Amino acid sequence: MTAKKLPDNLHRDTLAVRAGIAPSQYGENSEALYLTSSFVQPDAETARKRFANEEDGYTYTRVGNPTVTGMEQRLAALEGTESAMATSSGMSAVLLLGMGLLRAGDHVVCSQSVFGSTLRLFAVEFAKFGVETTFVSQTDVAEWRAALKPNTKLFFAETPTNPLTDICDIAALAELAHAGGALLAVDNCFCTPALQRPVEFGADFVIHSGTKYLDGQGRVVAGAICGSHKYVNDVFWPINRTAGMVLSPFNAWVVTKGMETLAIRMRAQCDAALALAQWLQQQPNVAHVYYPGLASHPQHELAMRQQSGLGGAVVSFDVRASGAEQGRKRAFHVIDSTQVCSVTTNLGDTKTTIAHPATTSHGRLTEAQRQAAGIGQGLIRVAMGLEHLGDIQADLARGLHNLNTLS
Repeated sequence: MTAKKLPDNLHRDTLAVRAGIAPSQYGENSEALYLTSSFVQPDAETARKRFANEEDGYTYTRVGNPTVTGMEQRLAALEGTESAMATSSGMSAVLLLGMGLLRAGDHVVCSQSVFGSTLRLFAVEFAKFGVETTFVSQTDVAEWRAALKPNTKLFFAETPTNPLTDICDIAALAELAHAGGALLAVDNCFCTPALQRPVEFGADFVIHSGTKYLDGQGRVVAGAICGSHKYVNDVFWPINRTAGMVLSPFNAWVVTKGMETLAIRMRAQCDAALALAQWLQQQPNVAHVYYPGLASHPQHELAMRQQSGLGGAVVSFDVRASGAEQGRKRAFHVIDSTQVCSVTTNLGDTKTTIAHPATTSHGRLTEAQRQAAGIGQGLIRVAMGLEHLGDIQADLARGLHNLNTLS
């Protein structure tokens, strides 16, 4: 059966449903799931050619699988990149990026506000192999410029950041990196291509934790790197073929189906997050709200330009407290008082989640690193799901309204 060729210039919402579908002999309308470790070859000579990359064809799922290929094609179409490579997790995508681009003696400039595991990967693990990383302000382009060295090979940022939703100027960082002979990678986990396409602003690579909004229901762990054919096929694929940081077909299938509803979910969750952020601003026991959709956010205008006019679905806030010890106690009280929100560090789910970043997602950082990233003990992160907004407000109000009764 021959697949219909999709028209050019389809909207992202259509690509999310139609891109990457490879028809099978049965003509099913839904994407097929190929649960197999290996593929039978028609003869020895064909096997030889395929294993030698002289002929296209599947040989072994660690090397390639039709279900995984479909997920990669769909994500690349959404991000507007030539190719994508699925990985076993978002962190394995960052690891693969470093393994492909960096050598001993190279230098990286990285935002100091990236995800805690990303910070550790650059600061500790890559350092073991002679790669130096300079951590700079997420938002101060002058610091990125000052950190640039002759041996700088990579700029790395995520925007918005987890959990304080700081926004970096992708176009400015891309221009600076390219002028210095470096490449720019942007973690697009919080926005997804439903809101933001970093390559349109000059980024070379887009990193994803498909565990989050791409799946959308907290079912599987997945990751991906999106970029040009040159890097994805010629640099990253040979490493992943050997190292095996590959995504399972089942997880790829789940993420592929999740992307079909990505735009609808993201719009609804963004609308709810904005309303929640505005409500939190009015609560007397909330000291500060971090959300790019608010006019008070320091990078509000930049966020609106980069993120299709939407603020994302993650809202963080500081409880009012007189110090770190009281801040943690009060934050724990608010979290423990919830009856609807799920207490978990995952985000991007249809279920609203709530977390204490300082002791969970960023708990392995030193206190100095947390302070540099602005993550205090009184900080709470809420990732909006699809429940009724009033129920989430009531859930948070339960703990916020009686904070002053705590000893």
